[in-house]
Amino acid sequence: MLARVAGRDIAVSWLVCGSFVFYLYAGWKGVAILTPSIIVDYLIASILLRLPEARSQLRTGLFITGIVANVTFLAYFKYKNFFLDTANSLFGSHFHLTTIMLPMGISFLTFQKISFLADVRAGSVDRVRFLDYLLFTTFFPRSIAGPIVRYQHVVPQLETILTGELTTHLSVGITLFSFGFFKKAFVADQLAPWVSPVFDLGPVMVQDPGLPTLFTSWVAVLAYTFQLYFDFSGYSDMALGVARMCGVRLPMNFNSPFKASSIVDFWARWHITLTRFLTANIYTPLVLAITRARLARGKRVLTRSSTRASAVMAIVVVPTLTTMAISGIWHGAGWQFVVWGGLHGIYLTLNQTWRLVRPRFWPDSVSYLRVMRPAGVVLTFAAVVVALVFFRARSVSEALSILYAMLGGHGMVPDDLRVLRQLGVTVPSSLMHSFLPTMPWIWFAVLFFWVLGLPNSLEILRRYQPALDFPVGGKQGHLTQPSPVARGGLGKLRAVFEVGRNGLALGPLMSSLAALLCLLGILMLNRGETFIYWNF
Repeated sequence: MLARVAGRDIAVSWLVCGSFVFYLYAGWKGVAILTPSIIVDYLIASILLRLPEARSQLRTGLFITGIVANVTFLAYFKYKNFFLDTANSLFGSHFHLTTIMLPMGISFLTFQKISFLADVRAGSVDRVRFLDYLLFTTFFPRSIAGPIVRYQHVVPQLETILTGELTTHLSVGITLFSFGFFKKAFVADQLAPWVSPVFDLGPVMVQDPGLPTLFTSWVAVLAYTFQLYFDFSGYSDMALGVARMCGVRLPMNFNSPFKASSIVDFWARWHITLTRFLTANIYTPLVLAITRARLARGKRVLTRSSTRASAVMAIVVVPTLTTMAISGIWHGAGWQFVVWGGLHGIYLTLNQTWRLVRPRFWPDSVSYLRVMRPAGVVLTFAAVVVALVFFRARSVSEALSILYAMLGGHGMVPDDLRVLRQLGVTVPSSLMHSFLPTMPWIWFAVLFFWVLGLPNSLEILRRYQPALDFPVGGKQGHLTQPSPVARGGLGKLRAVFEVGRNGLALGPLMSSLAALLCLLGILMLNRGETFIYWNF
């Protein structure tokens, strides 16, 4: 609306001011810390744009300077104490650890600015206006947990704000925000009480605060798995929704990852823009460099007919483990995050190696997919759950203790018979350890059905292109009617499939659903949990 009345630059300036207010609300010191870094990257980009291609060495040196500056900036504020504490543990030194303020969104902003400099150097960006650059770097909907966006994908959309469909933008944005808000407040936040007693070693649900039992540890780990899923899914929907209200489409960052039948597919669905960034800027350059080096020395590389162990180790294992170790430490300053990244590196290595050798052992692709697709979903989910223990634990030793408890090492169940006592049932002491509270498992069953059987938010709104790179389906404004012969249970399942394939039209039914979900989310705001990715 403002763009139509006052022009593009006024509208962009308004969004920039709103974004800075958002950052200031989180803490003015964070704004003071981030602003110089943002300006330095703009100056580097401006110089790169003016330098001719013939000055390749100077361009490369300037680009490397920008990367080093960004990485050093992030390392100081996020990892200084981690490095000093590690040095104290390994070498017996006595470096003093001080409290360092971590500016909001510094990890995502750093990767986004690195991606921006890479695009400028590669020639993908040929012109940068300072006002547009400020909006690109500070746009508040993506500030906490992404997505990591590219300049040439977002800034050109500012030209269409003047001619955009205001009603459609607002309707889609509000609906997406309502879906995400419900996931965050009504689902993710309500799972937190089952997580903290084990991972934070509280007194509830455990006989000994340091010794979670088999069932309490599984409840905590599964609760955290779904808490993180719906927290990040909710944030992703809310970020897309708020941006769409402003007339901007952001790329999708979350696309039903628990439906993945392999760990490679999982990372193509979970934190999608981070996966793309790591692949483009770390994994692929490493693979190309190693492959060229092996070819120069006359060594074998990976081909369809050759999968020698040395080639797999060099071209698959090393780049994958390196990339995921960086992903782990990027998520948090602790060795448990390095282990989490290493585990996913091992998963990905096994998955990629199996893809190379599978045709030799199982050439029939049809039968393979028929068996392994459902089995792969189970295996992938189990692998993700195990790794998430390290992601949530406060140290590697605590994570190992919880994993040991998940194997029954600390006993079976807690001594908690309140539910049975309320029902008037007396349980002999010999059977105390066979009692298992049922409420968490009812929640898990419902959530399993939700994440595996129902269309996600982007699929429901598919015909309105809710994300920049999400394919459009169906006809805008028209509901897809199920076939007249599709009745009963089969008809309902087919209707769900049609919604996922074609989406639903915005109308009274969708508006009522969005309003109801938003209301339910508001009613659950008393817990006040922050976004999990706020910590990263």
